[in-house]
Amino acid sequence: MNKVQLGSSDLQVTPICLGTMTFGEQVDEPTSHAILDRSLERGVNFLDTAEMYSVPARAETCGSTETIIGNWFAKNPSARSKLVLATKVAGPSRGMPWVREGSGMTAKDILVSCDASLKRLKTDVIDLYQIHWPERHVPAFGALYYNPEQERSATSIREQLEALGALVKAGKVRFIGLSNETPYGVHEFVRLAEQHGLPRVATVQNPYCLVNRTVENGLDETMHRLGVSLLAYSPLGFGLLTGKYDKSGIEGPAAPKGARIAKFESVRKQRWGRPEALAAARRYNALARDNKLTPTQLALAFCYTKWQVASTIIGVTSVAQLDEDIGAWGTKLTPEILAEIDKIRWESRDPAL
Repeated sequence: MNKVQLGSSDLQVTPICLGTMTFGEQVDEPTSHAILDRSLERGVNFLDTAEMYSVPARAETCGSTETIIGNWFAKNPSARSKLVLATKVAGPSRGMPWVREGSGMTAKDILVSCDASLKRLKTDVIDLYQIHWPERHVPAFGALYYNPEQERSATSIREQLEALGALVKAGKVRFIGLSNETPYGVHEFVRLAEQHGLPRVATVQNPYCLVNRTVENGLDETMHRLGVSLLAYSPLGFGLLTGKYDKSGIEGPAAPKGARIAKFESVRKQRWGRPEALAAARRYNALARDNKLTPTQLALAFCYTKWQVASTIIGVTSVAQLDEDIGAWGTKLTPEILAEIDKIRWESRDPAL
C-alpha cells in the first residue's frame, strides 16, 4: 500500500486505517492488543479512536478504548513513532452527559478533553485531533433533515478553531480534522482558518459505504476543491455488507449473537437498523456472490478504489477479521460491477444515511 497525504498536512498514512471503537466493549484488552500488533505487522500505520469510545457509548466504558491503546503503547514503546494517531473530541452531549455536560462544546471543553486523551493514550502528541460531531444541530447519526428551530449552538466555529490552534501551538496536536460534518461546516472551518491564520482542517471523517453514499451529494466536491481528505467510516455498513444478516436479519433469536447491531438495541435504532438498509445490503451482497466475491470484498473494494476516499477506517473484533479486511486490498471491480452498484443505488438510494 502506498501512503497518501492527508489534506495539506504532512501526515502520510496508509489507505487503510484501523478503527478501534470495538475495543473495551466487544473486544477485551488482550484481543485488542493482538489486533494492534497484527495491524502494525501488516503495515497499517494509521490508528483512529475517540474519547467517547467504546461503542455503543456507556458511562462505564467512556474513554476505555483510549486507555487500552495507551496501555499498548506502554508495552510497545517503539510502536508510537511508527503510527499516525488520530482521536476525537466529542461534540455536545446528545443524551450522553458523561461525555459532555450541557448542550455545547466550548473552547474549554476542547482543551480539557485533549489533555485527558493525551493522558489515557500515554502520549505527548496527537497527530490528528478531530471534532467528533458539530455543536450545530446538523442531521447526523440517522437524522434526515436540518431544522433551524432545533439550533441551540452557542459556541462559534472560530472559538473552536482558536482552541484547536492553541493545542497546535502548544505542541499537543499536530493537525486537526472534522467528523460527521456538512459541506457548510467544512467551508466555514476552512474560510475562518484562512481568514484568521488558524489551523486548516486536513480531514473529514464521515460515513461512506454502499448503503450510504451521501458524501457524493455535494460534500465530495467541497472536499476536492478545498483540499480536504475523506476518512471513510463504516465501510461495511455496521456489518450489513458482510452478509452475516442476509438470512437471519438483525434481531430475534436467529441473529448472530456477538454482532454489534444484533447485540445492542441502541445501534439498531440508528440508520443501520432500518429495514430498507438491510434490504439494500442484501442486494449488494448478492451482487458480490454473483461475481465470485465475498460481500466484504465488494464493500471494501468499493471504498478502497473510490477517488473520494483517502483512507478507509476498518473496525474489527478479531485478528481474522482484520486479515480479511486488509486482504481485500487490491480487489478490482469491473466496469460492469460498478454499473450494477450504481443501478442498485439508483433504486435503493442511501437507506442508511
